[in-house]
Amino acid sequence: MSNMGETNVLVLQGGGALGAYQAGAYTALAEAGLDANWVAGISIGAINAALICGNPPEDRRAALTGFWERVTARLATAPITVPFWRSLYGEAAAANVLATGVPGFFTPRWPASFLPFVPHPAISVYDTSPLRKTLLDFVDFDYLNTKGPRLSIGAVDVETANFAYFDSAAMEITPDHIMASGALPPGFAPVEIDGRFYWDGGLVSNTPLQFVMDNLGAEPTLIFQIDLFSARGNAPESLADVGQREKDIRFSSRTRLTTDRYRDLHRLRASANRLAAKLPDALKQDPDLLALQAAGPACPITLVELIHRKQSFEGGTKDYEFSRLSMTQHWAEGREDVARTLNHEAWQGRTIGQEGLQVFDLSATDTSASTRTSTTSG
Repeated sequence: MSNMGETNVLVLQGGGALGAYQAGAYTALAEAGLDANWVAGISIGAINAALICGNPPEDRRAALTGFWERVTARLATAPITVPFWRSLYGEAAAANVLATGVPGFFTPRWPASFLPFVPHPAISVYDTSPLRKTLLDFVDFDYLNTKGPRLSIGAVDVETANFAYFDSAAMEITPDHIMASGALPPGFAPVEIDGRFYWDGGLVSNTPLQFVMDNLGAEPTLIFQIDLFSARGNAPESLADVGQREKDIRFSSRTRLTTDRYRDLHRLRASANRLAAKLPDALKQDPDLLALQAAGPACPITLVELIHRKQSFEGGTKDYEFSRLSMTQHWAEGREDVARTLNHEAWQGRTIGQEGLQVFDLSATDTSASTRTSTTSG
C-alpha cells in the first residue's frame, strides 16, 4: 500500500544470518501501515523479498517466521547474557554451520566431490538444493508473479561479470532467480538461468539501491533501505574485530556510495534549475542544460536508513552464525530500530512529498542519528 500518495519501496541488502534483522524491521513497518509496493533485494535480501512478495499481506509474517525458524532449528538454545560466553557461543555456532550446514538452506558436499579425477568435481563447498524446497514451501510463486508487489533481485553473470536484475515487472520469477542472487562463491555454486550462470549480486554491489533509484517513476517515493552492515564503526582492537570490521567495510560501502551519489545528482539538478531561471528563453531548451536538469530521479524521495549495527557479541562470523538465539535478537533489533525511527520527532515532522532527496538515519541510539536534505527546486 502507499502512504499518502507515496510509493513505498523496501531495499534489502545481503548479509546471510543477519537477514533476520530485515524480517523484524519489515513486520514492524507493515504493522505501522507502511507495507511495500516494490521490494528489491540481493542475497539474503532477495530471499526475504521473495517471502514478502510471494505471500498475501496477512500471510507474510508467518512466511518470514517459518523460514527463519527452519534455518535456525539446529542451533536453538537458552539465552546467554555473559558477554564472554555469548561471544564464544556465537563462534561455536558458526563453526557448527561450517561443518554441518544450515537446515532448509545448504548441506556440505562429500569430500570425494572435490577429487580432481571424479567426472564432475564440485565447484562449491555446499549444496543449496534444500533452499529450493524451502522457497517452494514458503513462497507462492503464482501469487508473486501475478498479484504480489514488484520484486527485483540482483545477481552477477559469472562469465561477463556484468550485473543482472531479475524483475517481476518484466519477467516471471522462479526459485532459480532467488537462488542465483544468493549463490556466493566458493560456498555456493552458480545457478544456471537461460544458459547463463549467475553468482551472488553482492560480488558487485551488496545493495539494489542504485537499480531502484534509476527506475523510479514520477510519484513521490518513500524508500526504506534496510542494511545489514554498517559503513561506520570503530577501529578494531582484536583479530575478531578485524574480521567483523572488514566485512562491514566491504559489504556496506556501495550503499553509502550510492546514497552520496544521488544526493549529489539532486544538488546538480537544483543548480541546473536555478541556472535555467536566469537564462533567456532562447537558451532554456539547450540540450546540455536539459541533460543537467534531468540528472537523478525527478520524483521527491524520502530515504530512510535502517542499519544493523554491530552487537558486542558479534565477530567476523556474524553473517553465517545461524543460531536461534542470534536470529531472535536480530529480529527484535529490526523491530526496535523501526519503532525508534517512526517515533523520532524528525520523522514525525517530515514534509511528505518535499522536492528533492530527504535522508533519515534515526535508528542509532547515540548522537549519530541524522536528517539530511537536498532539493531540486529553484
